[in-house]
Amino acid sequence: MSHTLGIRQAQKQKTRQALLDAALGLLEEQSLSSLGLREVTRAVGVAPTAFYRHFRSTADLGVALVEEALGSLHPMIRQTVAPTDSAQRITRAVELIAHHVESHPAHVRFIARERHGGVQPVREAIREQLARFAEEVKAELAKDPESAGWPDEDLLMLAHLYVDQMLITASLFLEALEATAEERERVAQLAELQLRLISVGRRHWLG
Repeated sequence: MSHTLGIRQAQKQKTRQALLDAALGLLEEQSLSSLGLREVTRAVGVAPTAFYRHFRSTADLGVALVEEALGSLHPMIRQTVAPTDSAQRITRAVELIAHHVESHPAHVRFIARERHGGVQPVREAIREQLARFAEEVKAELAKDPESAGWPDEDLLMLAHLYVDQMLITASLFLEALEATAEERERVAQLAELQLRLISVGRRHWLG
């Protein structure tokens, strides 16, 4: 009996992942608000009723895509701001972001489009994940000697600046995916300059 249940559970998980993958592919060309569940189930080859065994709605599916796209990034976010020399931190951050965009362009495009899209639960899910990122960045920045004397609210504001800039950098790399190596290098250099500007402002914030 347990073996049969295990097979069923594995098949259910496989179908759920297939629905997520199909939706992500369809969202390359449209927004979530225009996506129909029949499009998704047709792409997977299952009946529309099967969709509801996994998701309550396309908005619920969108929230699951947010978890898939952003949930695994928490270790990377912490790594990019680990206390170390600022120049090294910035270079590493840009390299990690570029690699992630190259590896997961559809996820990055989905987040960039839906962050301000028309599906409220998805916007809220993205906002919650980014708030978690900011709290994690704040915790890492607090370990840095440069943060001595900083009020919590200022440190969190700085963390949000870094998170927002990481998203901007990801969007720039996404636009340059099909560009020449020279253009991608220019994007990386611009990203490093923008992050360095935040760091310079940080050093002078408390006067």
